[in-house]
Amino acid sequence: MDAIALLKADHKTVEQLFRKFEKAGPNAHKLKRRLVDQLVTELSVHAAIEEQVLYPAVRSRSEGLGPDVLRSLEEHHVVKWLLAELDGMSPEAERFDAKVQVLMENVRAHVLQEENALFPALKKVFRPQELRTMGDVLEMSRKAAPTRPHPMAPDTPPANLVAGAVSAVMDMGRDALRAARRKATTKVRSVASRGPRQVVREMTGAEAASP
Repeated sequence: MDAIALLKADHKTVEQLFRKFEKAGPNAHKLKRRLVDQLVTELSVHAAIEEQVLYPAVRSRSEGLGPDVLRSLEEHHVVKWLLAELDGMSPEAERFDAKVQVLMENVRAHVLQEENALFPALKKVFRPQELRTMGDVLEMSRKAAPTRPHPMAPDTPPANLVAGAVSAVMDMGRDALRAARRKATTKVRSVASRGPRQVVREMTGAEAASP
């Protein structure tokens, strides 16, 4: 898969998550939280691989596309701040839906600019084989990309390569901790919903059944 096809596939995945969020009811808090968690990961990884691979390649090949790359970097910066705020916000917060709406507007405008202007320009400055090679590098970079937004981190080489590697390791630990916390919370809620008497009966029955 070449670079353009790979990045367009990412755009499609994100748009599908946006549409699911838009269809969710006003009280679908769990669903919205899950969708936003997916968006945080998808957009963080996507931004990272573009900043580490695509944009530097474009700037090195075409001076004329430099302003487009700088604009894209600033658009990424805005999106990362929104993602960082949403990452720690309750889906029941007053501004949660509004913040997601602003996120969607910014990302959709960014995608429109890339697909209608930047990507066609790439076909003029890179040969098909070069775009395929770039696609392979983007795919490899995805495996080591940060899964959380880091709006204060560098977004251009070489500093972003080092920062991205460190952030990716940190994000792995945060993801594991978050998953463990949510699993524990779900278990506590399950016990609470059954009531203490039922839990005691279940424990008593288990002890009686054991040899």
